[in-house]
Amino acid sequence: MGLIQAAIGAIGGTLADQWVDFYGVPDGIGSTVAVFPAVAKGQNAGRGSNTQGSEGVITNGSKIIVPEGYGLVLLEDGAFTGFAAEPGAYIWNSDDPASQSVFTGGGLVDSIIKQSWERFKFGGRPSAQQSAIFVTLKELPNNKFGTQSEIYWDDAFLNTQVGAITRGTYTLKITDPLTFIRNFVPAEVIGGRKSFDFTDIDNPAGEQLFNEVVGSLAPAFSMYTNDPAKGNRITKLQQDSIGFAQSLSAAVEQNYQWRTDRGIEIVKTAIISIEYDANTRELLKNVQRADALSGSRGNSNLQASVAAGIEAAGENAGPGGLIGMGMATGGMGLGGLQQPVPPAGAPAAPAATAPPAAPAEAAAEDPMAVLKRAKEMLDAGLITQADYDAAKAKALGL
Repeated sequence: MGLIQAAIGAIGGTLADQWVDFYGVPDGIGSTVAVFPAVAKGQNAGRGSNTQGSEGVITNGSKIIVPEGYGLVLLEDGAFTGFAAEPGAYIWNSDDPASQSVFTGGGLVDSIIKQSWERFKFGGRPSAQQSAIFVTLKELPNNKFGTQSEIYWDDAFLNTQVGAITRGTYTLKITDPLTFIRNFVPAEVIGGRKSFDFTDIDNPAGEQLFNEVVGSLAPAFSMYTNDPAKGNRITKLQQDSIGFAQSLSAAVEQNYQWRTDRGIEIVKTAIISIEYDANTRELLKNVQRADALSGSRGNSNLQASVAAGIEAAGENAGPGGLIGMGMATGGMGLGGLQQPVPPAGAPAAPAATAPPAAPAEAAAEDPMAVLKRAKEMLDAGLITQADYDAAKAKALGL
């Protein structure tokens, strides 16, 4: 009985596989799918009779359509037999008896009689295993990374260790399809029975890549922030998606050899959030203060701070308080509070030797000195005309 069923199955399968067909991308394939089988388009709008073909057999003369952004990998009995990265139509042609067809010059004996005999020996099934699979050559988006606790790295700019919790996404690209399939893709995908999606939560290979990226974040942050070409600034991370992607890709390659052993690499990153630990936040505040008080901007901040202090002193102590403050600063006006900002290329001026300050008691008893300092403060805009008039009246005893 088994031999009769095998003979019937062999002849029926042989006849069904005489039809040539179109193969293409499955309908509704997602943008994150990396590898998937080429599917036969047995019918089109209800037309076409090639619906009983054998699984794992591609008939000679069948046309395979490769769209833009994809590569085609052909396999026979588990081995690579062809690869095409250019878009267009390709014709399948194999010497295996399972692929012979009377419609494409295979001949009646080779296409039907010999093929049926070969299938009969395998219980009615084809004697070959053939598959055509597509590989995405475009960037694969929406690959996530994130840490549940702080990661730490040495930061050259802050001159200490910093820590943060971070999360974001990155894009992948398959740079060597054959290496990727040979070293990383499961057998059921290679056999054309399943798709491979990095973002699939049930894909253990994708989960492994996620863990390797998280394990490479700390060295990637260190590599980026300690690179003088990046300005050694941690705050530039979220503004430089490609630059940080290069650091992350280099760290992943160094630790896990993605490019050399798996044929994939990270192209771009998008850091959604970075939550620094308390110590790092305090350090960054100090850096912001230092930046604000540097150069010409620092002069403005410094003058504004002194003016606010003088105003507060005037409110608390009246004109006498203002005069006392002016004497305590040695009669310094606005010029004395100015940070030196020499023009580009100008030599630095030698430091002037300050004359010895007069005793506070003597200056306080000299109305001319008191009025001179009050006038300087008025001209500098540090006190009002009313303050000056009050100080003048007090100094002259009016």
